[in-house]
Amino acid sequence: MKGLFNLEMGGTWDKGKGCDSFAPLGPWLVTKDEITDVNQLRLWLTVNDKKMQDGTTANLIFNIPFLISYVSRFMTLLPGDIISTGTPAGVGLGFNPPVYLKPGDVVELGIDGLGISKQTCVEWRRG
Repeated sequence: MKGLFNLEMGGTWDKGKGCDSFAPLGPWLVTKDEITDVNQLRLWLTVNDKKMQDGTTANLIFNIPFLISYVSRFMTLLPGDIISTGTPAGVGLGFNPPVYLKPGDVVELGIDGLGISKQTCVEWRRG
């Protein structure tokens, strides 16, 4: 079953991104007045110090203002709400052979000028 978590029953990436303990955020959020140009934010990610992703919000299929406008057609957005978008090139499933995170891997990611987040992968155990 390794590597099939997202694909086993079809559908979207929600199963792979929305599990308990997934999508760590913080330790802080910024307000729009702290961002010079929302369309020019550099995003990066490393796994065990190896650069896996490096891109900018300029490469998004839809820009941030459009995404906010679109999502607000379906739900009320309030201060502090999070809209999850896509990701820069370099996703492990896109490699041949695919690359998957394993216990002990250290994932570090950031947005230049806004902050860095670092997590160590642990094996899942039923509570």
